[in-house]
Amino acid sequence: MLYPELEEREKAGQPIRVGVVGTGQMGEGLVCQMELMKGMKAFAVADIVPGRAVAALREAKLPDDLIVETDDADLAAQAVREGKRVATTDASIIARIPDLDIVVEATGIPEVGARVAMDAILANKHMVQMNVETDATVGYILRRMANSAGIVYTLTAGDEPGATMELYDFAHSLGFEVICAGKGKNNPLDRTATPDSVAEKAAAQQMNPKMLASFVDGTKTMVEMTSLGNAIGFVPDVRGMHGPQVTPGEMAKVFVPESAGGILKQTGVVEYGLGIAPGVFVIFTTDHPKIIRDLRYLKLGDGPYWALYRPYHLTSLETPISIARAVLKHETTIATDRPPVAETITIAKRDLKAGETIDALGGYTVYGMIERADVAREERLLPLGLAPGSKLLRDVAMGEAVTYDDVELNESLAIVHLRRLQDQMLANGSA
Repeated sequence: MLYPELEEREKAGQPIRVGVVGTGQMGEGLVCQMELMKGMKAFAVADIVPGRAVAALREAKLPDDLIVETDDADLAAQAVREGKRVATTDASIIARIPDLDIVVEATGIPEVGARVAMDAILANKHMVQMNVETDATVGYILRRMANSAGIVYTLTAGDEPGATMELYDFAHSLGFEVICAGKGKNNPLDRTATPDSVAEKAAAQQMNPKMLASFVDGTKTMVEMTSLGNAIGFVPDVRGMHGPQVTPGEMAKVFVPESAGGILKQTGVVEYGLGIAPGVFVIFTTDHPKIIRDLRYLKLGDGPYWALYRPYHLTSLETPISIARAVLKHETTIATDRPPVAETITIAKRDLKAGETIDALGGYTVYGMIERADVAREERLLPLGLAPGSKLLRDVAMGEAVTYDDVELNESLAIVHLRRLQDQMLANGSA
């Protein structure tokens, strides 16, 4: 149980001191949620947009006299020591504040996620990675670095990979054979979606249009299922997964092998479905006669496949659970501890021309598709997290995969060098 330990911290005046990078929709929600809790608070908040970090703390109903706005690491450290809250535009100072216990990254920008994670690990601070785009690209090496430092690197509860992992761990621990794990997709799929095409809907939902475009074009689903697949060793059944229209009652008949009337060519896969959002699921089976009778008695269905379905996930509002588990119990919600088996590759959203620079995820040039990691290596397919900032050396037609040979990588990016090191470790058998 977490609450008694959090309550004890509250009474002792020693709350978990959290640093948060990124105060968009997810980061702001996290800051506000922690302020409602006992034993945990956001003591330092960073956002590159001037005023946004302060706005997030004010949204959490903190008085101005408790907020110190500074980009000076020493002043920030002093403020935290005095029990005040820091707002900054410089994410690099977060890890340098000695009294913080843990850092949370919530920007969704692969390069920022990589730099923040490295800074936190080098400062010997636990790291909660809400930036699944980073994790899908270099999560394996970041996890190895954190393990070597004796700290926790983890993805978050509340996001689909973490929520699905809870179901997987439950079923797997009970000895069931899990054959498929996945999530519902919230928005109808449109691979051509751009910030312009979703601008009206984004404004109505008070969302960043780039974030919404990355949901609609499928990128977010692909990177989420890449991280989940790598954590449990599950691959996509086909490039991009199937993504059928399905209801909760149909899942145990759809996400099953073709031989049983389903869509899967193999078992041990990640998938998504339209019509079951915002839920997550696992499909499992057993051949034990007594257990089959019990599952039927418990109204889970006739079998031989059954679904465990959680019809919600609370995104950043659940992240405090991962924070508490990491700091208080040294536990991981979800992370990649085995060589990656899945990759999110880069696909041209429109006809791309040599000389163009690939823009941010949820932008105008590319989207992501999940693929088997071995196929991606063999075909030299460009991991999506390395795409932003890369310059095209040749034309790439709409719908085609971008390869390493098609681009000049931005060598100034930390994520490029981390990925290169990760690939070398895997190739040398040191993983």
